[in-house]
Amino acid sequence: MIRIISGTHKGRKIQAPKNLPVRPTTDRAKESLFNILNNHFYFDEVKALDLCAGTGNISYELASRGCPDITAIDDNNGCVKFIQATAEKLEMDTLHAFRAEVFQFIEKDSKQYDLIFADPPYDFDQYEKLVEKIFERNLLSEEGFLVIEHQSMQDLNEIEHFQEVRKYGNVSFSFFEHEKEE
Repeated sequence: MIRIISGTHKGRKIQAPKNLPVRPTTDRAKESLFNILNNHFYFDEVKALDLCAGTGNISYELASRGCPDITAIDDNNGCVKFIQATAEKLEMDTLHAFRAEVFQFIEKDSKQYDLIFADPPYDFDQYEKLVEKIFERNLLSEEGFLVIEHQSMQDLNEIEHFQEVRKYGNVSFSFFEHEKEE
């Protein structure tokens, strides 16, 4: 069960089909993440990219908070169809879901995003390549955040552009951003 925490759809519960190969971000972790993002962004000005979007949990939260441009990417057709159907049902017309393999999408995309959220499967082992490609392709705006959700036992702090990690039980969010000029 997915619960939207804040915004126009606050409190709304969404039931994802049981057959999707996903593990949605927990309410506690998602609420903590959005408390951090709230201090950095005005959501009504944010262009967001949700990679490995799964159920669309993060995308719905962004749309509910007024995000005007959300692209959700997943390589599972069932996930993409579920996100599209849910976005239509909730009249979230700023949310667009597409089926694509994450690295193929990054290679072809030329838009710049203020927030890129990635929640790859826990057996994913290409975090460094993911971060490298996003920065190489200049997909993250100068003031933007790349946030990667991963298991807490994984340590991503050696990857270039790493800024900080926040841990919530078994789940961690690692934040990456452009180096700031002194």
